[in-house]
Amino acid sequence: MIAGAISELSRAQAQRLIEEGRVTVAGAVAAKSLRVKLGDAIEVVVPPPEPLEVEPEPIPLVVLFEDAELIVIDKPAGMVVHPAAGHTRGTLVNALLFHCKDLSGIGGVMRPGIVHRLDKDTSGVMVATKTDRAHAALTAAFAAKSRGEDVGPNKGIDRTYLAITSPAPPKATGTIRTTYGRHPVHRKKFSSKVAGKSAVTHWAIVEPLHEAALVRFRLETGRTHQIRVHASDHGWALVGDPVYGHKPRDARIAEVAKKLGRQALHASTLAFDHPVSGERLSFESPLPEDLQAARAALVERATG
Repeated sequence: MIAGAISELSRAQAQRLIEEGRVTVAGAVAAKSLRVKLGDAIEVVVPPPEPLEVEPEPIPLVVLFEDAELIVIDKPAGMVVHPAAGHTRGTLVNALLFHCKDLSGIGGVMRPGIVHRLDKDTSGVMVATKTDRAHAALTAAFAAKSRGEDVGPNKGIDRTYLAITSPAPPKATGTIRTTYGRHPVHRKKFSSKVAGKSAVTHWAIVEPLHEAALVRFRLETGRTHQIRVHASDHGWALVGDPVYGHKPRDARIAEVAKKLGRQALHASTLAFDHPVSGERLSFESPLPEDLQAARAALVERATG
């Protein structure tokens, strides 16, 4: 109710304000179970944003689009998105704090609004928000994507990835539909062979390579590590994947993976509705140089 009345607040933020005693109904501090009657006055006190203990850093960014509400960037492989233990500098947030001089308080702190993430060693298109209203709208859109809602062309969040798998998928196109959850033994990993939420990944082979293939993946749901897990669990893991990868059957692929030094995964396209104007926006990132080199080495192997 509060989030609906105040567009700048997400449901999670509204819930936190209630828990902190910053919402009153008819003069009384609101509780989660309090029923609101017609005519009750509701007062919400939104505190000023807390400073974030992360320093801006002059890290170069490849900006694909920027306006007063959001920024779209082409993230390089090797860049951590958000500061965490062991990664307090050199992150995308450090770079955005330096680049964006007009940030408002998002999520209760003075920081760029991270609404989705890419793994450190996954490259490609990402969007971050610069206002609370954009943050709330895109957070909801990405959450709907994770659940598999608003799917299809020109609907909701639409993301495609390019990857090199080894071996190639068993046919030119296909769809993987599984349940999805934490690995029962390795709790930092995920699995599509456990009971859990639904996960759906579509694939199409772009180019057959020697004992491998360049594959386009389109996500219908957005689970953590979804492409990496689905490919691995079905026997054609991403080349160079240090967590879900398989030992290559071919020595040349092992050599390519070692030289690449990361999973061969790139977020190639991202499309979404602008959170304020409603305009449909679409962005594309070309295959980065390291993945181009990996592909070229496998093409050479296939034709040599």
